[in-house]
Amino acid sequence: MLIPGRGAVHRHGGDGWVACTFPGGDDAAHRHWGLFGAAGLMLVRRSPEGVVSDVVLQHRALWSHHGGTWGVPGGALDTGESAVAGALRESREEAGIDPAHVRVVGTHVLDHGVWQYTTVVGEVADGADVVPSANDPESLEVRWVGVGELGSLRLLPAFEAALPALWRVAAGE
Repeated sequence: MLIPGRGAVHRHGGDGWVACTFPGGDDAAHRHWGLFGAAGLMLVRRSPEGVVSDVVLQHRALWSHHGGTWGVPGGALDTGESAVAGALRESREEAGIDPAHVRVVGTHVLDHGVWQYTTVVGEVADGADVVPSANDPESLEVRWVGVGELGSLRLLPAFEAALPALWRVAAGE
C-alpha cells in the first residue's frame, strides 16, 4: 500500500502476532509483533568529547501498538533474517537511515522465550551525516532527540525499561 508523501507499508513473511507468557511474570498472555521475533536500531551520535548526546527516535503512529509513544525504529524480522540485518532494514524503511552510515557497537535482547526483541545499538559512522525522516505511515515523526530530552517524552514502555542496559551497550560495557 502506498501512502502519499510517506511511501509504502512494508510487508514480509515475518509479519504477525505471537502470544507468550512473560518469563517470571504473571500468567497473562502478552502479544508481540513478529513471527520470528523483532529488532530495532538505537542509533546514537556523540559530542566532540565522545559522550552520547543524541539518539534517533520514532514517534509511533497512533494506530500502532503503544501508539503515540517514542521508541527506536524497528519491527518484525523476516524469514531467516538476523536481528542486525532486520534492525538495519527497518531503520532504512521507517527512518531513511542508510545502513552504511551505521557502525554497530552491540546488541541487547529482551527474551520472552518464544519471542525475542533485539535492540541493535549503533553509532553514526565516521564522516556520515544521518538525517532521519518519517518514511512510512508507522511514524508520526522520526528525529534526533537529545539525551536530556528523553525524560520529557512518553517512551515505549519496553524501550524505557531497557534504556539502562542500552546505555551500557553504547558505552562499550
